[in-house]
Amino acid sequence: MAGAVAGAGSVEQFQKLLQRPDRSLVVVHFWAPWAPQCAQMNEVMAALAREHSQVTFVQLEAEAVPEVSEKYGISSVPTFLFFKNSQNVDRLDGAHAPELTQKVQRHAAGTAGTAGPGGAAPAQEQLHARLRGLINAAPCMLFMKGSPKEPRCGFSRQMVEILQKHGVAFSSFDIFSDEEVRQGLKAFSNWPTYPQLYVRGELIGGLDIVKELEASGELDTICPKGQKLEDRLKSLINKAPVMLFMKGNKQMAKCGFSKQIIEIMNNTGVDYETFDILEDEEVRQGLKSFSNWPTYPQLYVKGELVGGLDIVKELKESGELLPVLKGEN
Repeated sequence: MAGAVAGAGSVEQFQKLLQRPDRSLVVVHFWAPWAPQCAQMNEVMAALAREHSQVTFVQLEAEAVPEVSEKYGISSVPTFLFFKNSQNVDRLDGAHAPELTQKVQRHAAGTAGTAGPGGAAPAQEQLHARLRGLINAAPCMLFMKGSPKEPRCGFSRQMVEILQKHGVAFSSFDIFSDEEVRQGLKAFSNWPTYPQLYVRGELIGGLDIVKELEASGELDTICPKGQKLEDRLKSLINKAPVMLFMKGNKQMAKCGFSKQIIEIMNNTGVDYETFDILEDEEVRQGLKSFSNWPTYPQLYVKGELVGGLDIVKELKESGELLPVLKGEN
């Protein structure tokens, strides 16, 4: 059924789902009931299933079907495998909702069939359009190994330290999370190494260039200081006593989860404000890391995260929601 997530409880069910004739892309979530991050990613999977009806989404409990888990080297959950024509074509380890969404979109876009003689050029155009979108995702974009909180190479760590020392507001992209971006950006910008720093869509350079700019005093001019993302997020979650970050707004929710939470909130009679995360990619991605909560909607009371739709439903059923919204709990 379109929009549904299938379950695979045996090797036979798994094989049957891989061989379904009506789907070319199959995304399998290896999960465990004891891992809360898996429950969060199940929400993400459900949302993606509604958006990509041509893709088959499957949940497989890793420890319940060990033959499959061992075959594909599943050592931690959540892990996502991508299959086309029963062949494993990609993998994502960990609860990384943005990367999962990007991979689904990219692989789903290529399910219309094998490219003909002229297929390479459109594919390259599509990649270049994606790269342009990424380098323009924020005024200052750093493509690095790892994240600012957890750099995974010495050059990336030094770059982050310099930018933070100068109070530069920047967003980042972990090139380890996407091999296509990692290789494609080298050719696109004619710069063979990482990290790479971009300002307003233009390549500044790597670590050596940034060090030279710092030494000459030009770095502060090229990368104007702005409100740090963390400060901006703190300001937003405290904008009103009750803040809901969602897809859409009170008048028009743009996903099923946001629609459900709006209905619940409206029935409480408590005043609240909303922020449409579809209108601001920096906030959309930044708030996930800031609050360590990978999905939307997200509800905050007096600057503290309450949780997503499932948490709000539980609070409603237990009778605790109103006291929480009023700040009594």
